[in-house]
Amino acid sequence: MSTAEVLDRLSEIDQADVVRCARVLLRRPLLRTGGPECELLPLIYRHRSTLSELFAGVLGYRLVVERRFARLYKSGPGPDPTRGEPSLTPRGYAYLALCLASLTGIGQQTLLSRLVNDIRSAAKQAGIEVSDDLGELRAIASALRYLVSLGVLSETEGTVSITGDTGAEALLTIDTTLLGQLVAGPLGVATTPTELIALAARPGPRGVEHSLRRKLVENPVTHYADLTDEESAWLRKRARQESRLIERCFGLVTEVRLEGVAVTDPEDYLTDVSFPGQSTVARVALLALPDLLAAGEPRDGWVAVTVEQVTTICDELVDAYPAAWSKLMVASLPKLADDVLHLLLSLGLARSDGSHWLLSPATHRWAPEPDGAPRQPEEPKLEPEPGWSLFDHEGDAS
Repeated sequence: MSTAEVLDRLSEIDQADVVRCARVLLRRPLLRTGGPECELLPLIYRHRSTLSELFAGVLGYRLVVERRFARLYKSGPGPDPTRGEPSLTPRGYAYLALCLASLTGIGQQTLLSRLVNDIRSAAKQAGIEVSDDLGELRAIASALRYLVSLGVLSETEGTVSITGDTGAEALLTIDTTLLGQLVAGPLGVATTPTELIALAARPGPRGVEHSLRRKLVENPVTHYADLTDEESAWLRKRARQESRLIERCFGLVTEVRLEGVAVTDPEDYLTDVSFPGQSTVARVALLALPDLLAAGEPRDGWVAVTVEQVTTICDELVDAYPAAWSKLMVASLPKLADDVLHLLLSLGLARSDGSHWLLSPATHRWAPEPDGAPRQPEEPKLEPEPGWSLFDHEGDAS
């Protein structure tokens, strides 16, 4: 049965409900009782068969639905440094993995102190050095707090401390069902971290079809230049058809251009990084684009700029509109330029080749205009000559 037939057999109201549920699951792959948007769980449970068919057919994703949770197993992002949980540092991710390993056989409740000791023991067994400094304790606490936010851990008594107070204690309850649903990557198959990342990002059962649809749904911009010859040919041939499909199934709108396909959400619900945005970095990045495109060197549709050029243009914008920015964010121009570039990187609008930053052809779609006029340079004040007076020539006028 085709995807269209899966939706066509439903009434218009049910079709709208299925699309709404699909959008929520894309944003929250682990939906649980007591968590954000948990009120949709009964509706998801009602349409679980249709949703399972939809995700399996369109994206090759597996969906598990029970009355108190729904888990969508999405593909991994691969070696993409811009994707991940903002609250976790690389060290925090290491402790998250160690925490999951420690929780596997610990039962339904444990003390915070015992869990921390088990995590450290697991780290030593894995050859990871641990210490008692505040940074290490915060990394452990961040991993634990993330599991609390997912509902895997509950703070039954006390809280997970991030102050470094080793005397603080808490009683934690473990949801073993959610714990078993958490990991999506093939841990039993991969033998190295690199292999695990690659296997987690592998295409779905339909190969190129699922791989490209996942790119379109999960990324704001898909460039033909980044695809294999087979993928590029497939998408160029079916771009319009795929655009209609993902709009119908997920409410996303596509913009097909010569260089690739951009995807936006009119409601911004599935937009994890808004652009244009209201932050200082987002507004500086937007206003800098025309000048960067004019100053850069064209390269096969992309535009190469240097960090120095980005810093200079950021400096000019900060100086021209001094009242428009957060003083904290513009205190360091090198950091501001770095933040601007990494924002564009997270949006798929820029990448680094080592010596230059390459701006995507998609950056030409914005032609921003500042809300106010730039600050005018102050005219120098003329100082009167010493001894000169308005009345020096009073006698001559008589």
